[in-house]
Formats: sequence, C-alpha cells, structure tokens
Amino acid sequence: MKNVQNTNVYKQNQNVKKLEEIMKIEYASGADLQYILNNDKHISKELIKTKIERNEILIASGQDDKNIGWLRYGYFWDNTPFMNMLYLDESYRGKGIGKELVIFWETEMKNKGYELVMTSTLSNEQAQHFYRKLRYKDAGSLLLENEPLEIIFTKRI
Repeated sequence: MKNVQNTNVYKQNQNVKKLEEIMKIEYASGADLQYILNNDKHISKELIKTKIERNEILIASGQDDKNIGWLRYGYFWDNTPFMNMLYLDESYRGKGIGKELVIFWETEMKNKGYELVMTSTLSNEQAQHFYRKLRYKDAGSLLLENEPLEIIFTKRI
C-alpha cells in the first residue's frame, strides 16, 4: 500500500510540474483588462480596474502568454479573504488549473498573515464539489428571493 501512495504522490507532483510548464500565475495588470471584461459580466469595468490596481485579481496564462483564466477576490467583513470568482476558458477546465489557481491564492493569503479564507457557490452548481475536494468546509448558506441557495465555504490555511 505504501508504494501505491508514493506512486500517487509522484503522479500528483508530475502533474503539477506539467502544469507549471504550461501555465503561469501572476497578478493581473492593465493589459489583462479587456480579457477580464470580455468574460466577467458580474462587476463593472471601473471595479475591475480597481481590483487590478489593488492586486485582487490573479491571471493564469498558457505557454504562449495567452490568458486562460483568472481568480478574483475581495474581503468578507473587510478582513477575511473571500474568493468571488474563479474562471477558466472552457477548453482549460478539468485539467487541474483551477486547483492550482486556488492553491496559489491560498498561499498568497497565508503569506499575508491570514489564517482563514472563504468562498461561495450556488447549490445548483458543480463548483461545490470542487471546493469540498480542496478541503473547504460548509459554513452556512444564504437564501435570496427567487435565487438558488448560496453555499458559503471556509478553509483554514
């Protein structure tokens, strides 16, 4: 059994190395604004600009420096990092890139001194299973009129 576990760890490490070879993650800049605007219909252009200036958007890009996704966050109660949006272009989903973006963000938040991060997703979305696999815990929910239940997750980092 020990050999199987070591093999799985090796495979996971190999997958991370492969991802690192094809992807880089960095804070968004003004050059990324149009890409984000084309794909993020949830907030205004002005707010996206502000979040870029505050380093609250991480961009994932491929080998050719083409943007392939992003992670946008803010702060719950003005003091707890809260991931508001994780987006990947359709053709890059299911390849471990979203997981790497989240891990990168969690590491950044830990390095800034935070011990807890949060996110949420609608109960009718598959993302809830993704976050649970990343050890996020159900922490509550929010029910707005005529909307699906919003599940709130927390994770100690």
